Order: sequence, then structure tokens, then C-alpha cells
Amino acid sequence: MSKGISAWKLISGQAVLLAVLLIISEFIVQRGMVSNLYLAPPSQVIGEFNGLFQQNLIFTHLYVTLTEFAFGYAAATILAVGIGLFLVLTPYAESFFKPFLSALMAIPKVTIIPLMTLWLGIGMVNKMVVVFVFSFFPILFNTITGIKHTAENHIKVARVLGATQNQIIKKVILPSAMPTIFAGMRVAAGTGLVGALFGEMLASKEGLGNILVKATQLYNTAQVFAIIVIVTVVSVLIIAAIDFLEKKVFLKWKSL
Repeated sequence: MSKGISAWKLISGQAVLLAVLLIISEFIVQRGMVSNLYLAPPSQVIGEFNGLFQQNLIFTHLYVTLTEFAFGYAAATILAVGIGLFLVLTPYAESFFKPFLSALMAIPKVTIIPLMTLWLGIGMVNKMVVVFVFSFFPILFNTITGIKHTAENHIKVARVLGATQNQIIKKVILPSAMPTIFAGMRVAAGTGLVGALFGEMLASKEGLGNILVKATQLYNTAQVFAIIVIVTVVSVLIIAAIDFLEKKVFLKWKSL
């Protein structure tokens, strides 16, 4: 009971703080203390929300961004986990490839987006590859770390019981590494969505990043804030979906 009350108080406090910040923002802009060119009052942002949704403009662009993200992120997850398994379980593979992977990871991802545009054009494939590049390395290195932390005694017991290599991977190594892999997936979800937006902002005809650039060019600060709120909500929902996948799907698989 006390935990429920504490949670309720926490949520109430957060809501009050958010409301106070919004009221202050509205007040200082309406009073002319800050120009609405630099800070949009919440009332204008709400008006932009209504405009975006009534015109159905946001749904088309949101669909494009989420499609780019979904394909790029899924490909990054599958390949990163698979390559991570290969590098750790194959003798000397990690030692051989790690310098190259570390060098690739160190490259500022934003700087290669123009190259992606040159090679792949401004279509959706370009953005999918950008999302892949932004998402791949956090998942890969977390996969490697998670596999390395698998208890050696568990693997030895599985071998004594006659488990095959595939069974050891499925029943011992992956379940042990999954919490670390999911941690990497959460980080990659945020960076991957940012990658999609960057790609759309630099070269695209559709997507949330595209309308964000247009709003900025027109000095429509309220619409910029509205799009930022939408992107934030989408990012939170994606991470919540990953949490759900871990708790409801992974935990059941782990218990099999």
C-alpha cells in the first residue's frame, strides 16, 4: 500500500513540475520577456499539433520515419547479435577483428550520411542504412560483453550433460547475455531514431526530419517544438516496446 502511495505521489509531483514549467513558458512568451521566435508558448504548440493531425500531414511522415527505423534497426539487431556470437565463440576472431570494429565505431556517424546519399540516393534505403549504422555498434559490443560474462561453470555443466553447441548457445549463452543485449538495444533504439531524423534532415522528401527542416527554415518555432514532442513520444514508446519484449517474450523463452 505504501509503495502505491509513494508511486502516486511521485507521478503527481512530476505532473505538477511539468505543469509549472509549461505555465512559466507560456507566461514569459506572452509577456514578451522571450520572443516566440526562440521559445514557442505551449498554446501555440498545441495549435500546431491540431494542424498537423487535422491535415493528416503527420501520419504520412511518421509512417516513413518508422518504416526506415524498423527495417534498419531490425537488420542491425540480427546482424549484431549474430556477429557478436561469431566473434566470441570463434577462436581469435575477436582479437583479429576488434581493431577494425573499434575504428569503424569511432567514425562520427553524421559525417558519412552525405556518402550514403551519394551512394544510395535520397530514398528510404538510404535512411535504412543510416539507421543500421547508428544502431549496429551498441548492440554488437553489448552482445560481446554479455556473452563473455556467461558463467563458465554453466557451460561446463551443459557439456557434461551432453548438450550440443547449438543447445549451449540457445539454453546457456544467449539467456545469460540477453539482459546486456537488451541494454544495448535500448541505447541503439534512441540512436537509430536520431539517425533516421538526421538522414531525413539532410536529404529526403518525406519523414519527420524533412518537415522539421521545413519548419525551421520558415521560422515556425511552434511546429518545431510540436515535432520534437512527437519524436520524443515515439522514442519513449519504442523503448517501452523493447522493455515489453524483454519481460514478456524473453523471460518466457528463458524459462523453457
